[in-house]
Amino acid sequence: MLTPCSLLDFAEVRSASFTFANNCEYTVWPGLLSSAGSPPLSTTGFSLAKGESRTVSAPTGWSGRFWGRTLCSTDASGKFSCLTGECGSGTVECSGRGAAPPATLAEFTLDGSGAMDFYDVSLVDGYNLPMMVVPQRTSTGGANSTCITTGCVVDLNGACPSELKVTENSGEGVACRSACEAFGTPEYCCSGAYGNPNTCKPTTFSQFFKNACPRAYSYAYDDSTSTFTCPGGTSYLMTFCPSTSR
Repeated sequence: MLTPCSLLDFAEVRSASFTFANNCEYTVWPGLLSSAGSPPLSTTGFSLAKGESRTVSAPTGWSGRFWGRTLCSTDASGKFSCLTGECGSGTVECSGRGAAPPATLAEFTLDGSGAMDFYDVSLVDGYNLPMMVVPQRTSTGGANSTCITTGCVVDLNGACPSELKVTENSGEGVACRSACEAFGTPEYCCSGAYGNPNTCKPTTFSQFFKNACPRAYSYAYDDSTSTFTCPGGTSYLMTFCPSTSR
């Protein structure tokens, strides 16, 4: 039987961390959102200049999502906002608010079924910048040789289909919407009669994302090729704009 002290030791051993690294040529503002029932992390949003990194610890059993915000600024009234990945808080901290699509998402459930971490990179809500998730060593020092690196290393904003492309004033593509957001039909949103894996199938638009980023979620029922596991206690490196050589 575990004593209170040994329970504490176990929790500390199982704790994980997320390191965010910015390899982009521009500043990225990560957003962090805990799922319902999971405690908030030490921060819900911050700035990462080119070449910077920051590590955030997560408690045992935590679940939530991360994303990068781009083209952010503060107006004369002091309100902070971003052109992509906006969380609507009006500040750098997202304070419990999620990303407005389109945004590239990294989703995690730590210490889930079988004491495993479950994680994915999702383009179901669209795409705004390349992101890679790389499992690191466990908190006990072991290497996770069986864990899978996932993400989307390709810049899709230029190649995005015109029906999905989000542009800034100059006309340059800055994000790529999902077909669900663009058209809002049950076929693309996997809703109504299409609300199950037997009827909701890949579309031309979801296949665009899948062809470019084979390990990322491209539509709602893309689980078999897009969800990965690692032993609980693993820490993760999330890189924005990773080099394709990695």
